[in-house]
Amino acid sequence: MYTDNIWNPWHGCKKYSAGCAHCYVYRRDETIGKDASKVERTQNFDLPVRRKKDGSYKIDSGSHVYACMTSDFFLDEADKWRDEAWDIIRERWDLKFTIITKRIVRFSGCVPSDWGAGWDNVTVCVTCEDQSAFDERFPIFEKLPVKHKQMICEPLIGEIDTRGFLRGSQIEQMTVGGESGDDARICDFDWVLSLRDQCDAAGVRFYFKQTGAKFRKDGRVYSIPRYLQHDQAKKAKINT
Repeated sequence: MYTDNIWNPWHGCKKYSAGCAHCYVYRRDETIGKDASKVERTQNFDLPVRRKKDGSYKIDSGSHVYACMTSDFFLDEADKWRDEAWDIIRERWDLKFTIITKRIVRFSGCVPSDWGAGWDNVTVCVTCEDQSAFDERFPIFEKLPVKHKQMICEPLIGEIDTRGFLRGSQIEQMTVGGESGDDARICDFDWVLSLRDQCDAAGVRFYFKQTGAKFRKDGRVYSIPRYLQHDQAKKAKINT
């Protein structure tokens, strides 16, 4: 059966750009007295290749694995572990791995020698939270040898104009969402709709994931509880 799994081979990160200001990993770690800026290899490093007593893998073939959700796969502090992580991804060719990164500028120096035109079982997602991030990262991303590419605008903290870049870029999907937490910055529904329209024009799938805690619509700012943010986005009925 197709299922989703989270694999965090290392934990902790360094804030990188405006989108990191209110990082959920920092917020969560702070509640347990942990320093999220300290990068550590985790006990679950080998999770995708762990086996049951009968010798079969614990994660079933065909499952979806999100990698490094409490860090960044291309973080320089993790350079010493990444080759081993790639070995695990190579071994589990039957799984679908998704890697989300802000550090796409480091990609070319961090892939294995047999990467070639990309691996069929790896989707790479670049995060662009505002126009500045898009202008810096997307021109690099669109030229990289990756079989499956997606773009994530989360937390969306400003309007983004992708026109002139998105069409023909091989982006399979754009995911958009607001910022969570007490200090969340506003996500404007007009920005979301603009990106939806840009995706429609470029033939790219669009997914409005969640509103964030501060959501502006028709000039009014709403404070939306965490448990309603995904539902409110779904009710907008703008996914394609």
